Amino acid sequence: MIKIDNLSRHYGDFKAVDKVSSTIQRGEVVGLLGHNGAGKTTIMKMITGFLEPTSGSIHIDDLKIGENTAQIQQRIGYLPENCPVWSEMTVIDYLEFQAHLHNVPEAEIQKAVARAIRRTALKEKATQTIQKLSRGYRQRVGVAQAILHDPDIIILDEPTNGLDPTQISQMRSLIAELAQSATVIISTHILQEVQAVCERVLIMRAGKLVVDATLDELQAGHQLRVILDNAQAADYLKKISGVESLQSISSENEHTHYLLEASADVAPAIATAIVEAGDQLYGLQSEVRNLESVFAEVNANLDAELAQLTTSTSTIPDKKQSQTQQEVA
Repeated sequence: MIKIDNLSRHYGDFKAVDKVSSTIQRGEVVGLLGHNGAGKTTIMKMITGFLEPTSGSIHIDDLKIGENTAQIQQRIGYLPENCPVWSEMTVIDYLEFQAHLHNVPEAEIQKAVARAIRRTALKEKATQTIQKLSRGYRQRVGVAQAILHDPDIIILDEPTNGLDPTQISQMRSLIAELAQSATVIISTHILQEVQAVCERVLIMRAGKLVVDATLDELQAGHQLRVILDNAQAADYLKKISGVESLQSISSENEHTHYLLEASADVAPAIATAIVEAGDQLYGLQSEVRNLESVFAEVNANLDAELAQLTTSTSTIPDKKQSQTQQEVA
């Protein structure tokens, strides 16, 4: 449904987004993760047509941003990070005004506004002016305007920003409901929110897309924990095909815990080897990672690669300096 191809956005020499490519299918709930300045909001603004790419393309089905921007925008509901609202207007007046901007038919406006208020739990605040609302309620007004026209693509930049725990729970339920009829893209720095509502994760780092995978793939990991009664079992476990590395992590109650770098497919071979060795198997399971550990691991790996690249670059002799040294010699 959404195809991003080699997308870039530059500000002079600064690359806010650098050659990002991805495809998002209809009905997916995708989390866009990354540190501040990673390029998340810039990508969202380009998808919605508010910002022009330096290079690359964005297609929504058969439509292309730049050539069919107005048509694409009619299909998108967008909540910016700091949603602009007219504080002197009441919630109902503001949503009716937004309905006109979204080209909702006149006969359908009251019904659309009532539905958006109900879905975002704003009924008690509907006749109040927006300036009297808390930040959390203003955020809900922003979500309400994004879903007024029943868009088939909903883009939410920090949708739970300023919400209390009860409101966050309601927002999660609303996102799950929206995903039944729309594609949802959520940008957030709160990993728990992505883990709670998203099926797929895109992780940005310094303008580049460094991870594009389903949540299940990221959390599965490639480690197996083995618990048995032989502290010397490492001698044969590390010889099993598919086991890349092994470490003994603890011993308790005469049981030894091993952590094997291996996929779940290797588990039957491990169990067979333990039985053939005559050892007692007390546990064999995949190590499940949470999104926080995955995010930290990705950033640690990239930092290590950058450090190695910097070290390699610094060891290359400067041509002009070498020439000067030769002349001095």
